[in-house]
Amino acid sequence: MKRIVIIGGGITGLAVLHRLLERCRELGQSTEIVLLEASSRVGGVIQTDSREGFLLEAGPDCFISEKPEALSLVHRLGIDSHLISTNNEHRRSFIVRKGKLRAVPQGFQLLAPSRIWPFLTSDIFSFAGKARMAADLVIPKKRSNGNDDESLASFVRRRLGNEALARMAQPMIGGIYTADPERLSLRATFPRFLDLEASHRSIILGLFHAGRNSPPEEEAGTSGARYSLFLSFDQGMQLLVDSLAFRVGDLRVPLPGFEITSTVRLRKTVEELKLEPKARASQWRVHTSRGDDYSADAVCLALPAYVSAQLLAKLAPSLAGELRAIPYASTATVNLGYRREDIRHRLNGFGFVVPFVEKRSLIACTFSSVKFAGRAPGGCVLLRAFVGGALQPEIFDLGVSRIIARVRADLRDLLGIENKPLFAEVSKWARSMPQYELGHLGRVKKIGDELQKLPGLKIAGNIFAGAGIPDCIRSGEAVADELLESFAIDSQTKLN
Repeated sequence: MKRIVIIGGGITGLAVLHRLLERCRELGQSTEIVLLEASSRVGGVIQTDSREGFLLEAGPDCFISEKPEALSLVHRLGIDSHLISTNNEHRRSFIVRKGKLRAVPQGFQLLAPSRIWPFLTSDIFSFAGKARMAADLVIPKKRSNGNDDESLASFVRRRLGNEALARMAQPMIGGIYTADPERLSLRATFPRFLDLEASHRSIILGLFHAGRNSPPEEEAGTSGARYSLFLSFDQGMQLLVDSLAFRVGDLRVPLPGFEITSTVRLRKTVEELKLEPKARASQWRVHTSRGDDYSADAVCLALPAYVSAQLLAKLAPSLAGELRAIPYASTATVNLGYRREDIRHRLNGFGFVVPFVEKRSLIACTFSSVKFAGRAPGGCVLLRAFVGGALQPEIFDLGVSRIIARVRADLRDLLGIENKPLFAEVSKWARSMPQYELGHLGRVKKIGDELQKLPGLKIAGNIFAGAGIPDCIRSGEAVADELLESFAIDSQTKLN
């Protein structure tokens, strides 16, 4: 029987465990799997709470169906009936300019417009800013060997100008990754725009041609964000975590000719990894702070890069160095409940983002009870505000009461909210967002090369290619497949 230890019980670690169980059943592979989680619960930043009829998301509130891994997992878990999409009304977003919320122009695709008239009539950009953005239509494309790395800021300035960067690109893309656009690698985050330049020369022309082939429902959106692709659950995102945990926890499956067991252990902080060579393979030893000792044929680290680096510092210093070099940003989510009558703004959208040049404390704010049904009781509204990130770490470092005060001050100015909220809950996520800075893809390759030197060790998570829930699931499931493939190769080698 093969033994696998997974360290980390976030969505990635759970996806690894679930996929291993699925594939072991298919392959008839006897396997014992243990998942160790340092905290008192699984799920990581995915956390849903209920309060006074409100449904609060402390972490992500949805996932995108365009990346199929999350939706596929939902189908296999049998929780499809709980899926909900965004409300049909008000599928648009806003950007703050000079203290007011301005609707993102119809057809705007994060960096540039794909439709001319909504862009020309928008009040987000000045006349000079629009003229500079339109120059993208005639600016020659940059000569490239296809592997050049360029920051988001450099690319947008070169193609569309400074105002496009400050007023649109920074808050829209920078907000997704809570990143500094001067350091964010475009190839590691949105290579599509580099590809558009290479194939169409102009970003605007490329988006225009792509838009002509878009389904009608996508063209009808007002902000370029295809909200029809955003999905959540009627009971909140934790339903996904709870369903996974129920499926994989403390399981023993005796089947004809083989047996599969899985165990989830909470409050198990791993302190040390050791690799002990055996006659024909390698044996891993996993030690916890409580004195537990686990042996394994393989180990998967589903942890933040800096935590994995600590565990590997002595065993694989080069690998640990590459992992340690991946920076992280810290963010806080603030859920606020209000009576609808206390908010002067029409809330005729799903939320807004705030450019850094506006000098506000907020990164963004989602109108949660407008975006998804069942998030607030009748006559009330739920807002989710975000602070911190790479550009404003000092806001994250404030105490909870001061964060709430800062958020309320911005909401008073931007949404006309004078009264106190019914409640305000702050969830702080320290060093939770990996930053895909310039050179990130090269670093990922080096990590992969170093891992080849450590048989039976795998790393999964959002440090490689995408920070969303589907990306984490894809990474975890890929690692599970790789582990079982390596077992099959090892078994074949022994037979030969």
